[in-house]
Amino acid sequence: MEAKRHKRKLEYSDIDLSRWKEYEEILTDSLWIMSSRQNTNGHVFDYHGNFIPQIANQTFQRYTRECDIVVDWFLGSGTSAIEAVNLSRRLIGVELKPEMVEHVREKLPLESLEKNVRLINADSASDKARADVNNALREMQAEKAHLAVLHPPYADIIKFSDLDADLSNCSSTDNFLAGFKRVAQNAFDTLEKGRFAVLVIGDKYSAGELDPLGFKCMQVMNEVGFRTKSIIVKNIEGNEKGKGKDSNLWRYRALSGGFYIFKHEYVMIFFK
Repeated sequence: MEAKRHKRKLEYSDIDLSRWKEYEEILTDSLWIMSSRQNTNGHVFDYHGNFIPQIANQTFQRYTRECDIVVDWFLGSGTSAIEAVNLSRRLIGVELKPEMVEHVREKLPLESLEKNVRLINADSASDKARADVNNALREMQAEKAHLAVLHPPYADIIKFSDLDADLSNCSSTDNFLAGFKRVAQNAFDTLEKGRFAVLVIGDKYSAGELDPLGFKCMQVMNEVGFRTKSIIVKNIEGNEKGKGKDSNLWRYRALSGGFYIFKHEYVMIFFK
């Protein structure tokens, strides 16, 4: 008779290591090729620049337990909020644009909004955002968050609003990094020690040369106190609006300019 196995769970995850072979859906490789964006379980592709639900699903399963609190510092159209509800996690979402906060609110079940989700309209780089997150944590009877998610604009590649605090309106990469550093500091200060942060970011071209925005943001995360755990390279095909019509133009520009068209972004994992 087979001996009874004892559960071996990590302090930050519900994964049972005594059954590790059964978690075939959990990715552990550093290259993620995902052919399409998930459009089920409440997810729709209704906003440019949002990350695919599979990123939230994978990282929430790896780095949180049921009822843990995720703070998404760039909530956008609410992908992380929807997936938190799907996976029985709690979530605090910070979003600069008030209309987007209301848009996300309309997507979520009323019961979740009352119990497990807090939506905050604030500049994620501000002292107000940090104070509001701390207040929400207290309402949820927690001292600190259990996972931080950061998916900022990739500098000025896509303009999200006309608001001065919008990082997509920064006049230079240095200004963008200065603003992002304030967000990263807020994320670090509100995160429980020993827990993780997820940064979704890509690079850009500027003035005919590569601007390695992803690695510059990684350095900023390190500067505020996070330590780098892993870097995942993920394809970005199938999650962009409008680019397909311009693919021939981009190919011509690449050939004439000597560069390569971005088909990847980074999912960077940090811990405190």
